[in-house]
Amino acid sequence: MRLLVVEDDPAIAGPLCTGLRREAFEVELARTGADALAAGEADLVLLDLGLPDMDGGDVCRKLRERSEVPIIVVTARGDELDRVILLELGADDYVVKPFGFRELVARIRAVLRRVNAPAAAPPPEPTLTVGPLVVDTRTRSVTWHGEDVSLTPKEHDLLVYLARDPGAVVTRAQLMEDVWDENWWGSTKTLDVHIASLRKKLSPELIETVRGVGFRLVDASEP
Repeated sequence: MRLLVVEDDPAIAGPLCTGLRREAFEVELARTGADALAAGEADLVLLDLGLPDMDGGDVCRKLRERSEVPIIVVTARGDELDRVILLELGADDYVVKPFGFRELVARIRAVLRRVNAPAAAPPPEPTLTVGPLVVDTRTRSVTWHGEDVSLTPKEHDLLVYLARDPGAVVTRAQLMEDVWDENWWGSTKTLDVHIASLRKKLSPELIETVRGVGFRLVDASEP
């Protein structure tokens, strides 16, 4: 597995790359955001936010715009809102400095297992239609009242999960386990952030909150 480590501090980058190579990873080091964006394809990106030339959040967003490569953000920020925003930008997970090397390797392997898990059998209905909402699971495209809607990969996964059984209530725990999976280490607040983003991009009434339980997708065309 090839890892792209984006870290400008030599005191961290050197031992980190050495340790990851000892874990049998192939490692490429990028010391700036520009170098990270110019690097070749990787199986996972380990992205530090404190880069000398550009904000790490911008690097995360640009990487996600062109690829679905897994991204683990390394941050010294302790504010939970900052971390949720990073997840919104497309990060798959995060670790907060200072972190233990064994914990980091465990998170890397967990994300890679999820990404490389055998694909499930294709659904019998690759196109999901719920009133004015149309989701094509093959092309990962979404239209709302005939207009294209741009979603992040995780927003799309969450919408597909709800749209497969419109009207059914899905618990928060079930969504976190099946959309983010049991290896998720972050806050469940990211679910609320993604739900809020879908409501903003589509319709506030499309996803209904069932207090104390979870959420359900409703047919917005019904009276």
